[in-house]
Amino acid sequence: MVHALRMSAVVVMLGWTALAAADVAPGDIISKANIDKAKGLVSPAVEWCINQGMTLKIIAPKPISWPAAYKEATEKYSSQVKLAENGLTLQGYVAGAPFPKIDPADPRIAVRIMWNYEYRPYPGTDDFAEYDFPADTGAVGNGQPMVVERHYWIGETRRMYYNGRLYVDPKPELPNPEGIRFKEVLGPLVAPFDLKGIGALGYRYIDPSKQDDTWLYVPSLRRVRRLSTAQRSDSLFGQDTDPDSYWGYNGHIAWSEWKFLGEKEMLGILHGENYPMKRCPGEANFMMCDAWEKRKMYVVEGISKLPQYAYGKRVIFIDKEAMVVAYSDIYDRNNELWKVWIDDHQFKMQAFPGAPTKYDEEKDFYAGLVMADMQLMHATYVPHPGDEPAGHEGWHFNKGPESRTKYKPEGAVPESFTVAKLIEQGQ
Repeated sequence: MVHALRMSAVVVMLGWTALAAADVAPGDIISKANIDKAKGLVSPAVEWCINQGMTLKIIAPKPISWPAAYKEATEKYSSQVKLAENGLTLQGYVAGAPFPKIDPADPRIAVRIMWNYEYRPYPGTDDFAEYDFPADTGAVGNGQPMVVERHYWIGETRRMYYNGRLYVDPKPELPNPEGIRFKEVLGPLVAPFDLKGIGALGYRYIDPSKQDDTWLYVPSLRRVRRLSTAQRSDSLFGQDTDPDSYWGYNGHIAWSEWKFLGEKEMLGILHGENYPMKRCPGEANFMMCDAWEKRKMYVVEGISKLPQYAYGKRVIFIDKEAMVVAYSDIYDRNNELWKVWIDDHQFKMQAFPGAPTKYDEEKDFYAGLVMADMQLMHATYVPHPGDEPAGHEGWHFNKGPESRTKYKPEGAVPESFTVAKLIEQGQ
């Protein structure tokens, strides 16, 4: 298997030039029996998942438009945005996409793409929240379904942006003496019992010289633990995900050296059809099986500058229209494939027909993710939302303090993102 992983890494570096003849068409079902049809249209790690039993239902690609307010802000402000000499700071940024025109000949194209990703319009430019969702983690492979070792239930995930705001007053920026880009919270955990009350809080700063503040509250120890920036690449509590891998990439742009590997037509889940997300059958039940379409993607490699960072590099596949990650191949420090992160995006105006909320424009109803460890043969499956409670619409976008649901009584307001609140919720 190690030999196969090394060969896959070589394929990535060569840009798949030898695999250009492969192609798929709407109506195809890609499986390990006909995987050659998808050669070069998926990453090496996604190919590994197909060989584990994941299937891809191929559909016709559908366009994804920017929200009107985001497009207008881009047209109004992008001409004044400058990239600092070191590439780590945006000058003159207000809102929208900082670099709507990407020049393939630009020697700093990779970092410009990543800044566009940082200020992407989805899932929300002001705030978003999702409540009550599960996660399963366990061993995979050997022709057997996942052996679930842990079943988690997470109370919420929530983020509030301080700059680049377009919908909720004050905009385009909240009062911001600390220079915050965003604050986010994950938790508290409701299950399993021995982890109940654990939660994480993170602050991202606009100034690249200020590394993230990340706190973890552990009720059993009655203490708040502070994580270093390098520890954001560590998986915790027996599962596979790490804070820097959320959304496909969740670290600060300044922490990595970025390299542009090319623009390529690839397969990804951007209009998934199963909400809640559905498991593949049999041995691949640690994966989602959904609708995949051919998309134009940027392929960007990131290598951390932090000496104690867990990963050697990431190869990130970013949808060119939506600027969201389709999947990310993660390598160890020996340049061998280690993990894969795959997202299930669903661009639509409401979570499902008849859902309580219908938006004026399409939103990214992010149906969930899988992170698989190909070396340890272990995976974590996280649907957003899960099958219960029935009729759970999952995500809420750009609601501010007006967000009121039957699941939680508050929206994304500054008071939700404090260490004191983290401890209160955990108790």
